[in-house]
Amino acid sequence: MQQFTYCSPTEVVFGPGTEYQVADYVKKYGGSRVLVVYGGGSAVHSGLLDRVTQALTEADLTAASFGGAQPNPLLAHARAGVERAKELEADFILAVGGGSAIDTAKAIAHGAANPETDIWDFWSREKPLERSTPVGVILTIPAAGSETSDSAVLTNPDIGRKRGLSTPFNRPKFAIMNPELTLTLPVYQVACGVTDIMMHTLDRYFNPIDNALTDALAEALLRTVIAQGRTAVADPHNYDAMSELMWAGSLSHNGLTGLGGNGDWAVHQLGHELSARFDLAHGASLAAVWGAWARYVCDARIERFARYARNVWGVEEDDDDFAAAAGIAITEGYFQSIGMPIRFSDCVGVQPDAVIRELAHSCAYDGTRTIGTLRVLSEEDIAEIYADANQ
Repeated sequence: MQQFTYCSPTEVVFGPGTEYQVADYVKKYGGSRVLVVYGGGSAVHSGLLDRVTQALTEADLTAASFGGAQPNPLLAHARAGVERAKELEADFILAVGGGSAIDTAKAIAHGAANPETDIWDFWSREKPLERSTPVGVILTIPAAGSETSDSAVLTNPDIGRKRGLSTPFNRPKFAIMNPELTLTLPVYQVACGVTDIMMHTLDRYFNPIDNALTDALAEALLRTVIAQGRTAVADPHNYDAMSELMWAGSLSHNGLTGLGGNGDWAVHQLGHELSARFDLAHGASLAAVWGAWARYVCDARIERFARYARNVWGVEEDDDDFAAAAGIAITEGYFQSIGMPIRFSDCVGVQPDAVIRELAHSCAYDGTRTIGTLRVLSEEDIAEIYADANQ
């Protein structure tokens, strides 16, 4: 087990009706002027946004709303949110929604605390992030895990880049999780969430190092998500299944399932390029490339893939090569069973060779970086994986 420092400071408030406690938690963490960041119309149509703003104003807090967060959060929208936060003189940012609203809120929080700096400078690593505005979350979609993670992504369509930023300043102060708020989600959104939760664990699990307890935690989480995901996709109104997924989503991305290892994250990097170019849902982009990535790298640690097949999927094959191949195939079959793509033709269409080369070049940051730790991948390797997925 490698050396690590672990801190997961987000206060989790879990259960039915917990959104009504939002004002208490905003006050607890020093908020008085609150910008409420949300996505599309669901928060409005369900009445959730009204309930939240009413709870804030009845507690003598100043509240204003900023909507329009969308999948693959856009830099321009986050910049507009920064200006809205400045106008309000916001001292607290509250996200109501899923990963897109939360990541947008994090970006706004960074910009509001650093008015002299364009927020893309933080994501492009041009400037270090040294302070931020506190963020709280009311979660409505179990998926990204951003409610307890130190990560956030932004998409800059002007340069065709989707970038992630990991920093302790991305950790929300609190996360309110009422599984009842998830019970009206479309099936496709539930399936994307299941996939995203799995991938946050898999990208940590498939690394060069074995850790008995961390690996066992990851395997248990995966088994839970797989089983509850089947139930939730069949019946998105199933409270028990959605509550398990909501908690699993947080644990999958708060760092717990990767402690002592050196996460790979190649699949996320591969998927980010698809999302940036085709505006594909994050979970779908990951499922579309995972099988191609797994087949390309599995020889680097065939025993790891065999362990995954046996401990997560119950494969009983003794031969590691056969077990590993079975685990990859079963995983792809599971994605298909919940309506996720496993190749380009399922989601963005078969692409010309020139597009594959462009995707690989962009994923490699114009040839300046490699990705992955299980097997380090060059631009040429990335192109091979995309080519395999491009069917």
